[in-house]
Amino acid sequence: MTSVAVDTVKPSPLDALLVLLRALKLPAFNRHAEEIAIKASREGWAFSQYLQHLAELEIEERRTRRIDRALRDSDLPAEKILATLERGRLSPKVMKQMASLCEGGFVERGENLLVFGLPGRGKTHVVAAIGHELVQRGYRVLFTPTFALVQRLLAAKRDLRLERELAALDIYHAVILDDIGYVQQSRDEMEVLFTFLAERYERKSVLITSNLVFSDWIRIFKDPMTTAAAIDRLVHHAVILEMTGPSYRSEEARKRGVTTPHCLAQIATGRESLPHRKCYPRRQHVEHQQEGPPRDPRGSQRALPNG
Repeated sequence: MTSVAVDTVKPSPLDALLVLLRALKLPAFNRHAEEIAIKASREGWAFSQYLQHLAELEIEERRTRRIDRALRDSDLPAEKILATLERGRLSPKVMKQMASLCEGGFVERGENLLVFGLPGRGKTHVVAAIGHELVQRGYRVLFTPTFALVQRLLAAKRDLRLERELAALDIYHAVILDDIGYVQQSRDEMEVLFTFLAERYERKSVLITSNLVFSDWIRIFKDPMTTAAAIDRLVHHAVILEMTGPSYRSEEARKRGVTTPHCLAQIATGRESLPHRKCYPRRQHVEHQQEGPPRDPRGSQRALPNG
């Protein structure tokens, strides 16, 4: 019986390396190893220099993938970035503060950002642009209309999973609540919003836009004690921006030939600081709510902190 010898071709050292890199889940190493090996041989690199270059490529690609995932998860408006922000409309004071805010130091300190102004002044664009910059610096950010967050928390409360929902939101270094002034909550809705703000106090940042001055926030939190407690927590460690000037949207409407009612035009051009009464229906009477600290929605017998 004659035995037949079978020649086995051993993989080259580079091929064997590529197999190992795939097993180690180092895609940048795997993709660039051959190309960089040729360059290293041609330029006489030391082996350590070759490895360092590949490691730098791997780290940079991981950072890029991480940022891409964070941007998708953030729900930030893709078009509202620094590059599309009309900086000429911002006051010098706001411009100076923007540069510092985009660095993210306030997030490291667990501080808040409160942005006030009449409709159409660019509040949402400013906080969204800051949010994009924070993501680029490695922070986890969530952008949400305030009403959407309130409904999310209210559903969690009904399903007896509010604690888990608050824990899920706690992974974000910064949560952007857009248009808090448009939310007219029931007491249950107010309680979950207050709980969310209290949970993040001095730990994680909240960025809020509002067209209501603080004295009108009782329309949001319903009773003076809760309103004062919410404001106290927000402003204790906070940066406040005031957006002034004409309305973006009204100016765009005029360019399109759309006429604006005189009372709204006064607001749009900044000549009227508060909405004219003829433009809006009379504010509805708010029934008196029982004063005192709001109930903690996670347990009917436990009062929320009011210090």
